[in-house]
Amino acid sequence: MAAAKRCFHALKAGHTGTLDPFATGLLPICFGEATKFSRFMLDADKRYLATLKLGATSTTGDTEGTITPQDLPAISDARIDEVLAQFLGRQQQTPPMHSALKQDGVPLYELARKGIEVDRASREVVIHALRLTSRGTETIEIDTEVSKGTYIRVLAQDIGAALGCGAYLTALRRTGTGGFRIDQAHQLPDLERMDSEALAGCLLPADTLCAHLPKASLDEPDARIFGNGGWLATGTLDKEIGRLEDGTLVRVYRHPTVENAPESARFLGIGLIEAGGKRLVPERLMSSQATGSD
Repeated sequence: MAAAKRCFHALKAGHTGTLDPFATGLLPICFGEATKFSRFMLDADKRYLATLKLGATSTTGDTEGTITPQDLPAISDARIDEVLAQFLGRQQQTPPMHSALKQDGVPLYELARKGIEVDRASREVVIHALRLTSRGTETIEIDTEVSKGTYIRVLAQDIGAALGCGAYLTALRRTGTGGFRIDQAHQLPDLERMDSEALAGCLLPADTLCAHLPKASLDEPDARIFGNGGWLATGTLDKEIGRLEDGTLVRVYRHPTVENAPESARFLGIGLIEAGGKRLVPERLMSSQATGSD
């Protein structure tokens, strides 16, 4: 991240959630005002391409652990599809020790490497999509879309157990998170060779970080109230906003007016629904300079 910060001569930089040490792939990096909104990406759904080795288990769920071979019977594609379908939807999952989840500020994988194991509470996760993309003699590749907090290594182990042959990850690549896709990404060596114009073309608006959230569009008076830290009654806003539950985050914009046309809607920040769904209160705001507010 520090190298990317130097490329863009940014004063502030941040990321949208670490990858486990074993994983590769997409990691959106934020600069300047966008760093205010990086944490909202933590709740976004993720997409992964994972390769599973069948016929063995691993103490870490990947190639770094102790491998124990198991019998590998003949398994048809139809059987694999049947098992994968069993894991769709909501379920409880216990985070693995070999993960970036922190205990008292220390990543679990660091404790695991010291032989320390701690209790981890199970959490509800959602598997939105799970499909077989290819297979070899002893491997399968799956494409999966999951909710926040889902550990693919645990999913791989569970799939192996359901198939009756064991499984662990040999490769894991994050291909999507929120509104970002891997085909939009740039590798660091490519960034380091770019001139300032090309680098500017790599940057996306700050609200891309929260594109997965519901949207509220405010007229000029309401936008001024919200931009100055005031709350708004949801009953006066879009009908869809008035139906949202307490605790829902909303991305908020100032709707274009005749005076500021042909400008597009300006991103004001993130709002939070509270008071029984009756109020929209500011949660995180763009600076007045960035939004054009007074």
